[in-house]
Amino acid sequence: MLMDRFARRFTYLRLSVTENCNFRCDYCLPDGPDCTSRQAELSVPEIRRLVTAFAELGTRKVRITGGEPCLRKDLLEIIKTIKAVPGIEEVAITTNGYRLQRDLPAWREAGVDAINVSVDSLDPSTFHLVTGQNRLPAILAGIDQAIALGIPKVKVNTVLLRGYNGGAVADFLEFIRHRQLSLRFIELMRTNDNVSYYQRHHVSGQNIKEQLLGDAWKLCSKSTTAGPAQEFEHPDYQGKLGLIMPYSRDFCDDCNRLRVSSLGQLFLCLFTEHHQDIRAYLQNDDSTDLKHALQSFVLDKKASHALHENLSGSTRHLAMIGG
Repeated sequence: MLMDRFARRFTYLRLSVTENCNFRCDYCLPDGPDCTSRQAELSVPEIRRLVTAFAELGTRKVRITGGEPCLRKDLLEIIKTIKAVPGIEEVAITTNGYRLQRDLPAWREAGVDAINVSVDSLDPSTFHLVTGQNRLPAILAGIDQAIALGIPKVKVNTVLLRGYNGGAVADFLEFIRHRQLSLRFIELMRTNDNVSYYQRHHVSGQNIKEQLLGDAWKLCSKSTTAGPAQEFEHPDYQGKLGLIMPYSRDFCDDCNRLRVSSLGQLFLCLFTEHHQDIRAYLQNDDSTDLKHALQSFVLDKKASHALHENLSGSTRHLAMIGG
């Protein structure tokens, strides 16, 4: 079992398969991606070896992230490969939804158990302003399609942004009233390239939490492979509402996830100063050395990130390792 010095067990791997993205979200990649990294993306055999080692050390959930994962032409093969690894109980994917309607049935058949779709506004013009894409109606239709297909877990991610959606909580609540999904508000996080943007647009989730509790929403319990969201439910709503508040006290206490980039770099934290290059361990099927390395590396994981000290580590942008 992968466990750090603080007795945190790591059952959840977030695996980026590409840094490339076809959206231009102004809080992430307003100028577009640097596509030079695509030449060195992890191959399917490397991904299989990586996930196998993690599974043998107790990882049960793998989330495929990007950039935008659907830009990998071999995404279906990646999904099938991860799903076939003994010990992996859940394969999830995070997407901007651009190809959701077209690709969802194939993803489901390949083994996807959970889908997260990024929707930063329910207003088409605001959505276009934030993302550079005019695809909101098709993306919302894809979300409804995922629910209709019986995907076990359908989630919507919304980055809270002052001036764009910070005052639209009521609209999002109405969106989940009759939909069996989980919508999560995510506080904007500072990275190396968005300091001034962060200062202009950051919205704290604490006021929303207080509003929910005042309106009879109840905090749900977490599973061992759940992400960092505090999730709330209400008897009058089919959907749930979650809050991811990385600036809140004790946010890192129950961390259960590690990250690997599309280039084979292990990130112990989204906001770490350093990463470990583990690609050399992925060149053969013997996982012994990789498992020893992983067990050694996690002992260096710190108790918490340093966002409160305005230190965001070496993370250039959120597309770098999938947020």
